[in-house]
Amino acid sequence: MRANIRQLAVVLAVLSVALVQAMAQNAISARSGMVHYVEGDVALADKAVESKFGQFPEVKENQVLRTGEGRAEILLSPGAFLRMDENAAVRMITNRLIDTRVAVERGTVMVEVLELLKDNHVSLVAKDSTVSLRKNGLYRIDAGAGTVRVYEGEAVVERGQDRLTLKSARETSLGGVLMAQKFNNKLGDSLYRWGKRRSEYVAMANLSGSRMVRDRGGWSSSGWYWNPYFGMFTYVPYRGVLYSPYGYSFWSPRDVMRVYEPRRTDSAMAGGGGGSGYNSALGYNTASRSSGAYSAPAASSSPGSAPAAAASPRAADSATPRGGDSGSRGR
Repeated sequence: MRANIRQLAVVLAVLSVALVQAMAQNAISARSGMVHYVEGDVALADKAVESKFGQFPEVKENQVLRTGEGRAEILLSPGAFLRMDENAAVRMITNRLIDTRVAVERGTVMVEVLELLKDNHVSLVAKDSTVSLRKNGLYRIDAGAGTVRVYEGEAVVERGQDRLTLKSARETSLGGVLMAQKFNNKLGDSLYRWGKRRSEYVAMANLSGSRMVRDRGGWSSSGWYWNPYFGMFTYVPYRGVLYSPYGYSFWSPRDVMRVYEPRRTDSAMAGGGGGSGYNSALGYNTASRSSGAYSAPAASSSPGSAPAAAASPRAADSATPRGGDSGSRGR
């Protein structure tokens, strides 16, 4: 009798996890605007947003999401995160993937773009100006100060007949004439550091999430993927490895086994089991970034466990943005 009760409890537990996973996966639709994470005082349409496992409210068109003494993270088009600082407010103008537009009405937001998929467009509106994000990178809009900063990537700022292209380490004021000026993109503040932590968590969820996709039988395109072990969505690229502006790696199902590959000894390699690029110090094959390989120590983990952070060897503990191009993919 007790054995039957235990079996029933196990079955119910499995079904409940599967149900929550299905509910969360169904929440990702063909629209931008899912409120992925909140902490502190956050309200959507003047109603408090509470963090609940597997449940994510959606910022619909013309709705306003605001923060008081809190912060929020919104999923835009696949591969793009909008993160709000304290005392900020954004309004969803349109949530279509082909034309995602968000108005920054108050405070400061940062947008991390891991990948801009074909036909997906993301733009932000502030002080009668439209900022269109053109490349993978890291962007900052400050509605109060009326400034746009490109830590990394490329954005086009338009206001009336004026048009300005901003590249990495360039900023402009939205008041007066649009003019690109240099700023020190090696410096970060509390919002930057919070965004870096969020990016790290999402990258951690990518490792086991991408492994689950691989074990399930493949991945037809880049997109969001629900990781039930982390209780959050992560981003899984179709192929290769994406590098975030913060220096973290996002693995495709095709390449993630380079992290999970068992360590091998020199003696095993001497027996003919190795190939070019073997690193005896690490215990597995390595390659350059251009080939999409991962050169940090491998995380040994089962498909259902939570691996170590998927930080690129270039990622530092400080709040300093890295330089160079982001979003490079292996072949």
